[in-house]
Amino acid sequence: PFICGEESFGTGADHVREKDGMWAVLAWLQILAVKSEAVGKLVTVEDVANAHWKEYGRNYYARYDYEGVDKGNAEEMMAKMGEMTLAGTEVQGMKVQMNDIFEYKDPVDGSVSKNQGIRIIFEDGSRIVFRLSGTGVAGATVRLYLEKYEGPDGDLTKHQ
Repeated sequence: PFICGEESFGTGADHVREKDGMWAVLAWLQILAVKSEAVGKLVTVEDVANAHWKEYGRNYYARYDYEGVDKGNAEEMMAKMGEMTLAGTEVQGMKVQMNDIFEYKDPVDGSVSKNQGIRIIFEDGSRIVFRLSGTGVAGATVRLYLEKYEGPDGDLTKHQ
């Protein structure tokens, strides 16, 4: 779990690349130094993460890339998903709170990046995000991000 960094406007990933990754490492080193000094012994990232999860719960993440998808079919799929209204429906025992077409609003310059993906957000904060990526060599890349919230009393020891 990183406390800073981004990947496609924060839609999720299990690692942080480039300079964002370096800042995340520096932030973690600072946290570990302060917490270790406070208790007089070495505190690990696992110790910090487990204490945080016991108080606030945990979010599990997964990302799947489907590369080389026919661009027309991928765009049609995204358009159809964008037209759907899912609020109130249930998926695997979780109730959908809302779904929308995600847009990113830059807090610094106010610019807006529209059509960044389809979000399905559940009442407990869990979400599913579909995005088209233009970084593939051939065709389109459909990215699927899954995020599941587990409360403090839930199973906090799962691995993706």
